[in-house]
Amino acid sequence: MQKVTNTSNLRQRDGKHLWHPLTQHKVSSEMLPITKASGVILTDDEGREYIDGISSWYTAVYGHCNPHITGKVAAQMQQLDQVVFSGFTHEPAIELSEALIKILPEGQQKLFFNDNGSTATEIGIKMALQYHHNLGNDRKVMLAFENGFHGDTFGAMSVSGLSVYNGAFEDHFIRVERIPVPDGTNNKAILDQLETLLSKGNIAGFIYEPLIQGAAAMKFHDAEGLNAILKLCRQREVLLVADEVMTGFGKTGTYFASDHIAEKPDVICMSKALTAGLLPMGLTSCSQKVYDAFYSDEIAKGLFHGHTYTANPLACAAALAGIELLTSEEIQQNIHRISESNKKFILELKQNQQVLNPRSMGVILAFELDVKMERYGNQRNKLFSFFMDRRLFLRPLGNTIYIVPPYITSEAQMSDIYQLLQECIDQFQA
Repeated sequence: MQKVTNTSNLRQRDGKHLWHPLTQHKVSSEMLPITKASGVILTDDEGREYIDGISSWYTAVYGHCNPHITGKVAAQMQQLDQVVFSGFTHEPAIELSEALIKILPEGQQKLFFNDNGSTATEIGIKMALQYHHNLGNDRKVMLAFENGFHGDTFGAMSVSGLSVYNGAFEDHFIRVERIPVPDGTNNKAILDQLETLLSKGNIAGFIYEPLIQGAAAMKFHDAEGLNAILKLCRQREVLLVADEVMTGFGKTGTYFASDHIAEKPDVICMSKALTAGLLPMGLTSCSQKVYDAFYSDEIAKGLFHGHTYTANPLACAAALAGIELLTSEEIQQNIHRISESNKKFILELKQNQQVLNPRSMGVILAFELDVKMERYGNQRNKLFSFFMDRRLFLRPLGNTIYIVPPYITSEAQMSDIYQLLQECIDQFQA
């Protein structure tokens, strides 16, 4: 007999035991139950439908419950569900490694599985620090951009520059030096500052979100300036750790944001769209040079980091199915279509005096309202509610509004999104 789920009191039941992320529950309203997701549409407990304009935090880029992905995972579920990845291996992980190496930026050779974006960057940081430790170099400092965000575990928090997330933990962080993001006007000044920092000889690695800082409100970099920073770091034997957790798997118009930049990373951190939003998984890839520093007769020189669900076969099957979609002609055409639509809409936004810094890259589009607004607070909540009341799910960051739509979003749905963005600009005027 099919189980009938009672959804009539999900909101009250949620409030009894659940503690939600990025939420101050004392001042927050009830959580909205979502009972179904299909394609670009989320459906709540009262049957209302919402366009998922940010791919559920940049994960479900091929649409929710994509039958190609769910079918591959269902088949894998009948064969092998979970096995320890220390001492064992399995075909889904091997196939995924082969498929990923084909699309990763040049120079990547080895893959280390983990569980999510934070652990992917955590391992990237560990790789950089232990790489120099294993070589006998006294380099114990990481380099990072101001206002970057790399996750919520301790190493990831350490290199993140958004204090709203770090709060009570800052006294426990690893050592980090920070530089501004290059914007085309400050490139030389940053290189001068970087020269001074690198002259100390203690920086192990530079972790960066290539071209777009997501949590910093979709802040774009100058590609030429970033490339110059990477080139200088490489000359000084600082490992380059690209955090592609948000930008990876097609969102910037190429497979990875690093594809836009001449200097390629030594280490790449991946998650989110890696498994198309179906199952949690992270990956940290590296070059042969990095791997070789851990390859030793000394056991202690190994990377002793592990997760119970490392390389879970079901997650590997989802990721492999996602790559099959990403590299398909249909999805590539969709990415191009949305990218071109975004460019046209940006031209409209540039004519509006209520809009600041309209920008787009690939499927990502962002702008600021010319209104003073806290990152989290009543005004921002009104902005969030404006879109939800009109059946569009977005998560504004203060006065920054952005979209990262699934690649299967139709032209009609994109038009609906653009229309609501225009209505929002008209309503939230200074």
